[in-house]
Amino acid sequence: MNVQVLPNKSALGRDGARVGAELIRAAIRDRGRANIIVATGASQFETLASLVKELHVAWHRVTAFHLDEYVGLPITHPASFRKYLWERLHRLLPLPLVAFHYIDGEADPRAECRRLGSIIREHPIDVAFVGIGENGHLAFNDPPADFDTDEPYLLVHLDEACRKQQLGEGWFKTLGDVPAQAVSMSCRQILKSSHIICSVPDKRKAQAVRNTVEGPITPRVPASILQQHASTMLYLDPDSALMLRS
Repeated sequence: MNVQVLPNKSALGRDGARVGAELIRAAIRDRGRANIIVATGASQFETLASLVKELHVAWHRVTAFHLDEYVGLPITHPASFRKYLWERLHRLLPLPLVAFHYIDGEADPRAECRRLGSIIREHPIDVAFVGIGENGHLAFNDPPADFDTDEPYLLVHLDEACRKQQLGEGWFKTLGDVPAQAVSMSCRQILKSSHIICSVPDKRKAQAVRNTVEGPITPRVPASILQQHASTMLYLDPDSALMLRS
């Protein structure tokens, strides 16, 4: 794991986007196409804002996959991750993607896992853009995460810490409004990506960052599994890096 501490959130986003865009360009040069995974949430604001401004990316040769989505939440809801990705990434790109395989949170979740799983198995991922939750989750794989399953997508139950984070970030009005389930890409599927760009700003993530980087690899800290990946680039700001020993 390559850990970079940038001066602020803006620099974190620019660097993560710059490196991610170059990896996308490299995949297109090598194979004529690229496949990516895109995360959501407050931690990704700066990275996605910079990514859409990157020049000379042949987006019409890129296929994108959605990392996670709440079960039962309509696309019109302010917290919908489909809505988030359309507004902050998809519609802002200068060229249309080959495809964006959104997770339909209003469909039958187990059928949706099977549908997306069959698609992503045919699209080896070049670059995954991800974050880390306050409870150490990776995508919506809350602790204790399933490190064994090879299924690409899972129906998961969100723990209270995760649901409180969504409330605290302002996506919902009350804790009761936060859905209890989500469809999430599995940890093992994320690790199949050739490269992982992990953007994690803010002091509230400092403990999770320390546990991820310096603690043991354990399902109790789902993001710790990133230690096993040879090309994970972790982008931090001084606040999120506050508790690191080195």
